[in-house]
Amino acid sequence: MHRRSRRTLQVAAATALLVTAATACNAAAKNDASTSASGGSGKSFTLVTPDAVGQNEFLKLAVTGVKAAAKQHDGSQKVYESTDTASQQQNVQAAVEAKPDVIVLVGFEFADLVAQQAKAHPKQQFLMIDACTTKTYRNVSCAVFREHEGVYLAGAEAGLLSKSGKVGAVDVLDTPQFRRYSDPFAAGAKKVAAKTQTSTRFVGGQSPFDDSARAKEQANSLLSKGYDQIMAAAAAGNYGVFEAAKAKSAFAYGVDVNQCPSSPGTVVDNVIKRTDVAVQKGIDAVLGGKAGTTVSYGLKEGGISLTGLESGVDSSKCVIADHKDVLKKVEALRDQIVAGKLKVDDPAAS
Repeated sequence: MHRRSRRTLQVAAATALLVTAATACNAAAKNDASTSASGGSGKSFTLVTPDAVGQNEFLKLAVTGVKAAAKQHDGSQKVYESTDTASQQQNVQAAVEAKPDVIVLVGFEFADLVAQQAKAHPKQQFLMIDACTTKTYRNVSCAVFREHEGVYLAGAEAGLLSKSGKVGAVDVLDTPQFRRYSDPFAAGAKKVAAKTQTSTRFVGGQSPFDDSARAKEQANSLLSKGYDQIMAAAAAGNYGVFEAAKAKSAFAYGVDVNQCPSSPGTVVDNVIKRTDVAVQKGIDAVLGGKAGTTVSYGLKEGGISLTGLESGVDSSKCVIADHKDVLKKVEALRDQIVAGKLKVDDPAAS
């Protein structure tokens, strides 16, 4: 959920919330191109982002993935950064006209555009990250994530660390897709502490993905009732959740990238979504003749993890770094999930 602190959405209703008034310019609003060394394979990859990359760690990981793929295949890569609906459309068109070997797009915003272009250009290969088209196309590959597995582990940390026995979540919207960030959190907490009380508050409103004030209000409503561990799944509103938790000496959990540096001593851990892994492996699959498929990345594939389970935890500024005993128990749960011995229910499963 980090991109606007990234939200994992393939839902039409969510799309409507995010559509911005189109502006006339900004085609290929910003691009960063690098070319292959002479004698290279000539393979070319184009990444189109739904927003400007800037300091957005989630999108920076996608850029890292496409650059790694270019290096691995001795090819070239180009990045088109969008800023609004109009530039998303224009950047996709520009990418198609350039005819690279693979066009990589991050986010559900591109689902309809990719469907149109895939049908019109059947020889062009597309790789969608964190979303997919409704209809299956031979030239559209998709990489999606099992976020609920990582959220479950974060919930287990919360259950083990909670002093009040109350664990909550601030979620963007009350939909199955978004409940992937709250229901498993509660389930994980109850797995390790059966008597844990759980509750979820939803941001909602006119701008649920960018409303830090409303997110903070929802967090405060939980904190006032004694909840001391809160999953922050409020997109850009996460920072409001962190502020509320810090003021009450409570703790919170981030998503998609390491958000601990934004609030050291308050953010316990983060559910990490490795877009770089999905991009690089997705491109490998397309070039290897396995196009037109959807691959799900979870704990087993290395697409989902926790900051606390990564090698750099000691320098992460995350609270969990001081709780090695908790991490050992969470690692055991992770291994059970990876081995298929423990199943985490997916709220979005039909």
